[in-house]
Amino acid sequence: MNNSALALSLAGLAFMMTVIWGGPLLRILRHFKVGKIIRIEEPGTHMVKMGTPTMGGVMIILPVALITVMLNGASLVGMRVLGRSVLVPLAAMVGYGILGSLDDWEGIRGKRKGQGMRIRTKLIAQIVLALGLAAVLRYILGVPDLYIPGIHFEIELGWLYIPLAGFVIVAMSNAVNFTDGLDGLAGLIAATIFASYGGVALMQGQVFIARFCFTMVGALFGFLWFNVHPAQLIMGDTGALSLGATIAVIALMTGQWAVLPIIAVIPVSEALSDVIQIVYFKATHGRRFFKMAPLHLHFELLGWSEMQIVQRFWLIGLLGAMLGVGLVLV
Repeated sequence: MNNSALALSLAGLAFMMTVIWGGPLLRILRHFKVGKIIRIEEPGTHMVKMGTPTMGGVMIILPVALITVMLNGASLVGMRVLGRSVLVPLAAMVGYGILGSLDDWEGIRGKRKGQGMRIRTKLIAQIVLALGLAAVLRYILGVPDLYIPGIHFEIELGWLYIPLAGFVIVAMSNAVNFTDGLDGLAGLIAATIFASYGGVALMQGQVFIARFCFTMVGALFGFLWFNVHPAQLIMGDTGALSLGATIAVIALMTGQWAVLPIIAVIPVSEALSDVIQIVYFKATHGRRFFKMAPLHLHFELLGWSEMQIVQRFWLIGLLGAMLGVGLVLV
């Protein structure tokens, strides 16, 4: 079986495992009343999402973790299906998933109900995890520092790699978190990004990374089975933070993170819209640049339906992914 066929087979396996255990997970979350709380300032159309089971990122994390660990264990009997390098994005996914689940739980049942963890606490935890992952990437895996389209050699960053890589991980983790909010949006965009970097990894000969990426795609499609409009399940910070961090780690492992803002154009735009809104609000003493941030809320208030936003954002995300992969080939 060639590399592409095996990668697609893993995607199919992950999809089936996610769909099969999705039903029982939904029943568990409903039993314990782990439901989303809608903020007052959100558009009124979001009130229908009140009580929808959240922390759905677990539906993605567990099948991917199980497949990855099992296939790494296969090396004990002489089968080389996945390499140990994939344990790093797996660690990013699980680590940020745990952080996101703590945030979700705090917002549902904790003292800060409806708000979640304090922003400073969550950010410090993200930075610590990111710097640890960056150190492992550089000093243990020895991944390439940076490739820039059109320049056919590696750009050496030296000591700057650790803070830059840490920033990329934290920024992308939060960017996907900002993207999450509409049924199917974050899942579709994340699946497109993972498929893109899976293709890049295949072109580089990093077959183990490609297989991990397509395993993620399969699990995300399984999650979308329950998350498309009208959503039966929401990924929450459990899924959003872990997906963003894992995307960043994969991009760093390929060395092609210069094109990440293009391949991940929607999450980057969502995050930038939030930054622009805050800066503009403070600079103008209360005026707003967007009707509401992040960006998808602005379009909701312009009158776009949820389905229109998700479909059009995904089309833009797909075009960005195609352009980014094309630039890698330059």
